[in-house]
Amino acid sequence: MEDCIFCKIIRREIPSEIVYEDNDIIAFKDIQPAAPIHILVIPKKHIPSLVELTKEDETIVGKIYGVINHIAKEQGILEKGYRVIVNCGKDGGQEVGHLHFHLLAGRKLGEKIV
Repeated sequence: MEDCIFCKIIRREIPSEIVYEDNDIIAFKDIQPAAPIHILVIPKKHIPSLVELTKEDETIVGKIYGVINHIAKEQGILEKGYRVIVNCGKDGGQEVGHLHFHLLAGRKLGEKIV
């Protein structure tokens, strides 16, 4: 099993404020939020980045977007709107080598990129 920070969160070796979990996906609040609501949604399977996505992984990405909508509804932001960001690679701003989706909301989001 991988040893990245997100894998440690999945294994409960590092505490986090989990807002959603099922067999394939976990979502938790970002410890350095860029918006009033900033939740990271990740597959439990260690996928280093979008570049490493395989054909078999495409199903989990679709499921993640469904989970994002579910979380948005639970957080009361579905109607007002939200932003989803996936950073890919160092130049794309990816800091953790585990595919993750930033769900940002709670204020009007401008041009600032996470």
